[in-house]
Amino acid sequence: MKALVFTETEKLEYKDFEDPNLINGESIIKVSASGICGSDMHAYHGKDERRIPPLILGHEVSGIIEEGSKKGEKVILNPLTTCGKCDYCNNGRENLCPERVILGVSKPIVRHGGFAEKVLVPDKNIYELPAGLEMKKAPIAEPAAVSFHAVELGIKSLKKPLDQCKVLVIGGGAIGLLCGLILEKLKKCQEIILSEPNNKRLDVCKKNLSFECIDTKNNKINENSFDLIFDTVGMEITRQSSIKYIKPGGSIIHIGLTQPSGSFDFRKATLQEITFIGTYTYSNKDFEKTLDILSKGKIGDLSWIEFRELSTGAEAFKEIHNGSCAAPKIVLIP
Repeated sequence: MKALVFTETEKLEYKDFEDPNLINGESIIKVSASGICGSDMHAYHGKDERRIPPLILGHEVSGIIEEGSKKGEKVILNPLTTCGKCDYCNNGRENLCPERVILGVSKPIVRHGGFAEKVLVPDKNIYELPAGLEMKKAPIAEPAAVSFHAVELGIKSLKKPLDQCKVLVIGGGAIGLLCGLILEKLKKCQEIILSEPNNKRLDVCKKNLSFECIDTKNNKINENSFDLIFDTVGMEITRQSSIKYIKPGGSIIHIGLTQPSGSFDFRKATLQEITFIGTYTYSNKDFEKTLDILSKGKIGDLSWIEFRELSTGAEAFKEIHNGSCAAPKIVLIP
């Protein structure tokens, strides 16, 4: 098969790669579409110890079962594999399973991802593609589930109703835009601002959200002015912005993974009872709810997704890297 292979830091090659071999309890999927995630970019930059080249990245995947118990079925994949036995799995918090593994990683086992013509996936991670959701747009289900889970955590942490809260979303990538869409269209949040430094991406957010989207240098954002903040970037500077702009008693939902450490105003967090919640991935129920949301068009037509050929994937990574890409999400088509 052909695959886009991560071969070294900031290098991907489109080349022949060995086909996956069918094993018991799993199926081989003929990939129809696969989205580029921020964590794929972390690997590309050589900053993810879980992803060691040579490796096929990509975990936002839709396709058709080529070999397996439900051959021919159109499917969308939940890329998060968990043990199914621990306390977390038994209590609907699979995303915290200590044995969790996602597609497109090298540790704790090598499991090649979806930037290829075929991918091997456990049957328990395969969902039938719901009617109303286009195959090529379906990979957005994974980041949408991440965003849905984050929004739910944020709302649960609040000390007053969401419709009385002022919300800031930092970052206009896929997670930020999806958080904004969920807050606006599903949760009916009344007062939201999204900030994004990339003007091309900011324009896309403006076209798809009815609330105010501003450049990060805009002086409309004041200290101590938001009840709830979603940091979808995860850099030292965005964490500093979050603690600066959050109100006393407010909540910061930290989704981004760009920089693992850095300075932070813990004094304010302590003195003003700031809630800080880190979140990664989602539960199985979150994923299922997200599929229903997408299939019914509840957060729009997803026209902001950009589609490219898998063979040109290396160039897409370069454009995301240098900031010349406007699209919050690029999906690769084999």
